[in-house]
Amino acid sequence: MPKTSDTRLMSLITCILSVLIITQFPSHGEDPEPVSIRIEPTGHTDGIFKVNEPLSINVHLENKAKRKIKTVLTCSLTTDEDDPIYSMNQKHDLQLSDEVTQMIQFNVKDPGFYKVIVKCAWEEIISDKIMKEGTSNQIIQIGYDPEKIRPRLTKEPDFDRFWEETTASLKEIDPQFELIDCPEKSTPSLRVYEVKMRSLGGVRIRGWYEVPKKEGPFPAALRVPGYGQNMKPAGTFEDIALLSLNPRGHGNSQEDIKAGTKNYWIRGLDDKDLYYYRGAYMDCIRGIDFLCSREEIDKEKIAVFGASQGGGLSLASASLDQRVSLCAPWVPFLAHWKKYFRTTDWPEMNEWVKSKEERTWERTLKTLSYFDSMNLATRIKCPVFMGVGLQDPVCPPSTNFAALNHTKGNKKYQVYARAGHSLGPSHQKRVRDWIRENFNL
Repeated sequence: MPKTSDTRLMSLITCILSVLIITQFPSHGEDPEPVSIRIEPTGHTDGIFKVNEPLSINVHLENKAKRKIKTVLTCSLTTDEDDPIYSMNQKHDLQLSDEVTQMIQFNVKDPGFYKVIVKCAWEEIISDKIMKEGTSNQIIQIGYDPEKIRPRLTKEPDFDRFWEETTASLKEIDPQFELIDCPEKSTPSLRVYEVKMRSLGGVRIRGWYEVPKKEGPFPAALRVPGYGQNMKPAGTFEDIALLSLNPRGHGNSQEDIKAGTKNYWIRGLDDKDLYYYRGAYMDCIRGIDFLCSREEIDKEKIAVFGASQGGGLSLASASLDQRVSLCAPWVPFLAHWKKYFRTTDWPEMNEWVKSKEERTWERTLKTLSYFDSMNLATRIKCPVFMGVGLQDPVCPPSTNFAALNHTKGNKKYQVYARAGHSLGPSHQKRVRDWIRENFNL
């Protein structure tokens, strides 16, 4: 039985990450633990090791107590699916304020991501008597040769036909593009509009369109949201037209599809033709239709970017629409479902499967395979720049690379060794700089 995931993907992230950054910090009680543990990959600030290179880490122990401490250090290596590989023990006697650094190496042969689990059992000693005892723990994930991660695709025989028919159905829908000038949201350098349009099934969706107040034509970018996120004007480009799109059920696109409990990933999952992401993917393509309908846009320079669900939507857009010339997903969701359910632990999908007798994991994964960005990635020919949080428990790095490595164009990635599901403004700036560089701005 695969592990399961919770649909409240974004609403729970803040709470979960505060507990679980695959913990870079020891647990806290009323008194600080007497032994501090810190794990650091050696020689690689991004935590990624190259082929034929041993996984090498430094384990730092520090005595924070006011007396001698005896320790037993256990260091284990597992796969990202928690399958054990190696384990070793060492003893250290720490005097007052002592610090010990132990380098530990592991040899692996399979590309992938691995967990280093450090447990330190300790005893505080006074006059050869044990006064207090306990354990301190820490876990860190590291990567080995991730560019070689290329799982077998899970495409069904009618995969390509399904998407050809779906995109053809979108073309039959009159987009009815409408621009509403929003001077109160505009800036000295950008004119802002609310955009209305109709997508697959005639569903009404909206977004925010920002156009530089100077002579065009301009490159364009489609910005797509994370799970349940409300896209608003961003004000981040002064030389690129930006469409911040809210797919159905997000932000201001709730006239026909409501956000509800934000359980997007199980909506309509019994039938691939009714599944939520069939419509959401087409909403993104409709957004590209809008950009290409504008006279001020250079149709040869269209980028798409987003984080988490937005990363998955970005990959799907670049796959299903060859007008996309740059794709920048980070911590992408919706990739390599089989691996995803083995490396995350969220309850709702399992509850959904069990709620009806006719539902099975086999049928569920078959439906999801049509929307798996790993399967879609084989159609992507444009350059891709992906951001990865090495300690991400929400969209694990192994699923990120499963999609990236199946793309056909130039690939680039940036791994943040201590980041979880949020890469912060520094990566967003890297994305903007990458887009501008590729558009020769």
